[in-house]
Amino acid sequence: MEKFAPLNLTPDELAEYTPHWHGERLPDGRPRVPDDIIARMRQVTITQAWGVLAGEGFEHQYEDGWQCTHPGGVLCGRALTALYMPRRPDLRTVMEAKGERTGQVGDQISWPIDALCPGDVYVADVYGKVAQGPIIGDNLATAILARSGNGVVHDAAVRDLEGIEELGTAFTSFVRGWHPSYASPTIMLAGLNCPVRLGLATVMPGDVVLGKREGVIFVPPHLAEKVVTTSEIVRLRDTFGKLRLSQGRYSSGEIDRRWSDVIERDFSEWLAVHLDQLPVPAEVVQEYLQHRTW
Repeated sequence: MEKFAPLNLTPDELAEYTPHWHGERLPDGRPRVPDDIIARMRQVTITQAWGVLAGEGFEHQYEDGWQCTHPGGVLCGRALTALYMPRRPDLRTVMEAKGERTGQVGDQISWPIDALCPGDVYVADVYGKVAQGPIIGDNLATAILARSGNGVVHDAAVRDLEGIEELGTAFTSFVRGWHPSYASPTIMLAGLNCPVRLGLATVMPGDVVLGKREGVIFVPPHLAEKVVTTSEIVRLRDTFGKLRLSQGRYSSGEIDRRWSDVIERDFSEWLAVHLDQLPVPAEVVQEYLQHRTW
């Protein structure tokens, strides 16, 4: 398979570099975390996700300092990564020729967009470029939204902000700022579906992207379900704790520490009684209860 840029991982190479994922894969080789996990991930807080990942030894998955195109919106989906570098004419000429042979259309900044599929988040390392950094304006943003149903995480500026805002919260995106200039004359696409670095975070193709007000976290696929279920149990415990505090059944000192056996039993019984009224899937609660010792 001919590659149009130096750092394009093939499906076999992606499988090699994501060995902990044993589920379905997309045609390009990226792990395909199930849609229901993606949907549930939207309710996870950045702090909850960070805690699980750090506990598993993944300490460089979070990056902050972003500007959000739609404040208050949530971005969540599977990462399709792109790596950009300052333009070098001899290398770019070779890639343009290879791109033509492999069926790529238009400027290099369009090639990753053409590779997007529903549920993807376009994640690009454009080395924090602001002036002459925008590779996305409102036209390309519209194309990205049409193909993926999502916004982007771009370590660069965007342009045409007013037009991007008109796309609505479905295009919630995290960028380094806005600038009226245009990036294409100064950059080149060096990689697609390869590891990229965004600030302090290392991102792999197929990572689950979660962008909220605090910043963006990139969840390795094999940990996505654990992040979601851990968050859901935390939400259930918070709901139960606040309920019992409002009822005066326990003191704040009893709730704001490791729960006693009495409270843990009460929590399990409350879960069983309210199984179909809780803000998480009933099957998650049932599985949790099966592993309880009460």
